[in-house]
Amino acid sequence: MSDKAVFVEKQYLGREWIPITIRLVLALFCFAAYFFTDERERNGDLLAIVGFVIIIISIIMGFLLHFSTTVINKSILLDGLWSTRRVKIDLNSIVKVEKGSYSRYLFNNPVYNLHTKGTIRFYAAGNDAIHLTDRDGLVYIIGSQHANEFLRALKGEMKPA
Repeated sequence: MSDKAVFVEKQYLGREWIPITIRLVLALFCFAAYFFTDERERNGDLLAIVGFVIIIISIIMGFLLHFSTTVINKSILLDGLWSTRRVKIDLNSIVKVEKGSYSRYLFNNPVYNLHTKGTIRFYAAGNDAIHLTDRDGLVYIIGSQHANEFLRALKGEMKPA
């Protein structure tokens, strides 16, 4: 067995376009409200400060790693933020692998190791996901921005040697 990773993907928390748009619209609203306040109001400066804080937080969130997906040694390693546990999925216990959509909703919250109704979800951004089903019927849904390459790497690792 080699220790070379077949597939590596890093997903960042603040790089999804819909939340970025929402934060920028809020910042623009703060700047517009600041512009139209009278000079006599002392609280008007607070609007400009809040607008700049929203923009600074958006920039910082663009560099926060939400989780990393690595396919290595017939397993998938999912490593999240600081206090999260590393999740290892053994590909020998997987019976079905398929590419699909993550969710039918337009807005999806980033999640890491979310257990709901027989599924375990990992998601940061994008529309595509890989659906893995293990022998016990548990479904892993791993969101990916490079789902085709991820699927190809999984199928290559699952081939009998």
